[in-house]
Amino acid sequence: MEEIIKKEIINQLVDSEVLVEGGESKFTVHVKSDSFLGKTIIEQHKMIYAILNKYIETGEIHALTLKTKPKT
Repeated sequence: MEEIIKKEIINQLVDSEVLVEGGESKFTVHVKSDSFLGKTIIEQHKMIYAILNKYIETGEIHALTLKTKPKT
């Protein structure tokens, strides 16, 4: 699941750097992306939730901690 999460985010936010920690259905995801420039933390998190929502709905992701920031 870690690789799926990473791949999904990178496919949507092409310039992103992604690190996924955890296992089973509980993950911490660190994302740096220029797509976050000018966006609040809440807006950044909403972007990631939108990308991963299908896995949250199925229960493949049960707990998700996000650490997001712009690259620059």
